Amino acid sequence: MPAPSTPLRILILCTGNSARSQIAEALLATKGAGRFAAASAGSRPAERVNPFAVRVLAEAGIDWRGKTPRGMDGLETEPWDFVITVCDRARESCPYFPGQPVLAHWGMPDPAEVEGDDDVKLAAFRDTLVTLSRRIDLLLGAGLEASPWKRHATLALRLLVLALVIVGLARPQTGRSKHTTYS
Repeated sequence: MPAPSTPLRILILCTGNSARSQIAEALLATKGAGRFAAASAGSRPAERVNPFAVRVLAEAGIDWRGKTPRGMDGLETEPWDFVITVCDRARESCPYFPGQPVLAHWGMPDPAEVEGDDDVKLAAFRDTLVTLSRRIDLLLGAGLEASPWKRHATLALRLLVLALVIVGLARPQTGRSKHTTYS
């Protein structure tokens, strides 16, 4: 399938932008290269990307050294096709995005909050990588970028989310935003 002339833009939001959202951005940037333009940010960005996130990405063949967490300032004015939150706090503080991007919520536990020795923490980060990788594979497999019209891509994603709702991997949420969100 040929890549579109303009990749679909996906923003992944979290609180610290140090673990889940960084892993998701790295996976999307790698697996969806040329088809999707991925970025991530946090409502309260950490000082650095969690070293365990960098390590599990390296284990997956992705060099993520030197990346830094980013705040959300100014991102609400950029045109996004999809905005995905990966933690409840980011979903609650998610700004309004013009242009009606598709909003999705992929809530999952924060591996950075896991207590224990390094093996326990590393296992939590590996689980996060696997979960995000599976969700991203479903997103990439939907063929959204193959549609010549973004409207069809948006409809296709909503149908994919509906399918996930039906099988229990997601559930529709209604919040204070002007968008329907999915978790």
